[in-house]
Amino acid sequence: MPSETHVILRFVKLSEHALSPIKGSAKAAGYDLRSAYDLIVPARGKELVRTDIQIELPAGCYGRVAPRSGLALKHHIDVGAGVIDEDYRGNVGVLLFNHSDQPFEVKRGDRIAQLICQRIFYPDILEVELEFFTTRIAAFSPLITQQ
Repeated sequence: MPSETHVILRFVKLSEHALSPIKGSAKAAGYDLRSAYDLIVPARGKELVRTDIQIELPAGCYGRVAPRSGLALKHHIDVGAGVIDEDYRGNVGVLLFNHSDQPFEVKRGDRIAQLICQRIFYPDILEVELEFFTTRIAAFSPLITQQ
């Protein structure tokens, strides 16, 4: 097995309400993000939950803010807008969607989402002519025909 490079996810607490990200187990895919404040996510509504932490992602990674399966299964709570760019340095917020007919109470310290560090590529972009794609998509598209 190839040796792994030691990678560090740095963070700063922005207020006395902030709580450190934690892992549920040694091999958990992500770090649990916790609410810095008490709040209510209205029934069939959404709310931005502040963590009051600022992070520095490892080089070559972005942060994926993913739902916690228990919240989704038991309370119909989902996470939206879950990408943190490598160079983002603001307060990490979690957009929670409540798909149930009941308001959902969030207490300070509740684990609301998980932060997963994923490798990312930053490709250059190149515009090409339509003909570049026609041989690959012609069989699947009624709008494009091979010549």
